[in-house]
Amino acid sequence: MSFTLVEQARARLQRSELAVPGSNPGMFEKAAKSKADIIFLDCEDAVAPDDKEQARKNIIAGLNDIDWGTKTMMLRINGLDTHYMYRDVVDIVEACPRLDMILIPKVGVPADVYAVDMLVTQIEAAKKREKRIGFEVLIETALGMANVEAIAQSSKRLEAMSFGVADYAASTRARTTVIGGVNPDYGVLTDKDADGQRQYFWADQWHAAQTRMMVACRAYGLRPIDGPFGDFSDPDGYKAAARRAAVLGYEGKWAIHPSQIDLANEVFTPSEAEVTKARRVVEAMQQAAKEGKGAVSLDGRLIDIASIRMAEALLAKAKAVTG
Repeated sequence: MSFTLVEQARARLQRSELAVPGSNPGMFEKAAKSKADIIFLDCEDAVAPDDKEQARKNIIAGLNDIDWGTKTMMLRINGLDTHYMYRDVVDIVEACPRLDMILIPKVGVPADVYAVDMLVTQIEAAKKREKRIGFEVLIETALGMANVEAIAQSSKRLEAMSFGVADYAASTRARTTVIGGVNPDYGVLTDKDADGQRQYFWADQWHAAQTRMMVACRAYGLRPIDGPFGDFSDPDGYKAAARRAAVLGYEGKWAIHPSQIDLANEVFTPSEAEVTKARRVVEAMQQAAKEGKGAVSLDGRLIDIASIRMAEALLAKAKAVTG
C-alpha cells in the first residue's frame, strides 16, 4: 500500500437509488414503502420551471411528515448555473433535519462542490445540527469528467459519485439510442476466418467514462454509482447495464421507475455462491498463514493476500445488505 492513506467516506448501502420528482408528492408514500436503499427527491430535471417552488414545499412536507424508515434520504438540487439552486439548499436544508444527503448535478469543477458546502455548513451551524449532511455529485458533462479526480477531493462531505449518462452523452455529442443503452454502431469487426466470414460484436460506449469515474472514486474513498437506464420496459437491458457496472466495481445503480429497484438490488447484492467462495478464500488464507505461506491453491487456482482483500470487500458488502 502507498504511504498515503485515504480516508474512506461514510459507509452507506446504495445498491438502488430511486428518483422521485418533487412535483409529484403522490409518489412519496410509495417510495417510502419501496425496497430502495436511497431515495432522492428531485428539484432539478424532473421538475418543470413553473413547478420548482411548489416542489420545494412538497419535499419539505414529505421529509417532515412521512415515515421513511431507515432509508437514506437525498435531495437533488438544481444546477449552480440556475437561480433555483440557493433556495433549494436554504429552504429545504433549514427545514428538514431528516435529510441525509444532497445530490449536486452537473458538477464541472471542485469549486462547484465548495459553494454548496459553504451554504450547508453555515445552515448546520445556524441550526445547531449535529448530523452532517453528505454529498453525492453527478458527473454528467465533459468538463466534470475532465476534472473528476480533482472533484473527488473537493469536500469532506463527499461520499459518492453518479455517472449521469444522458447529459454526458449530450455534453460529448455522443450518438445514443437510449439513456444508458448501447449503440449498434459502436462495435468491433473481427478479421476473416478460414471461410472468409467476419463477425461483429457490440461494445459498451460508456465503458471508458465509467472506468475513469470509478477509479477516481476508489482512489479517494468514494462510492461509484451508475446512473439511469431510460427504457424501464426493458428489464433485461437494465440488468445487463447494471452487471457491467457491478463488474467494474460500482456499488449501485439508479432506478427511474419502481420496477427497476428489485433489479438493482439483485445485481448489486453478492450471491450466496459468491459469499460462500469468499469465506472459503478467507479460511484458506488463514490456514496458509498458520503454515507460514503467503499464497495457497484453492480449487486449482492461486490465491494470495490480494485475494483475501477482494474476498473481505465482498463479505463486507454482504454484511451491509443483511444488516
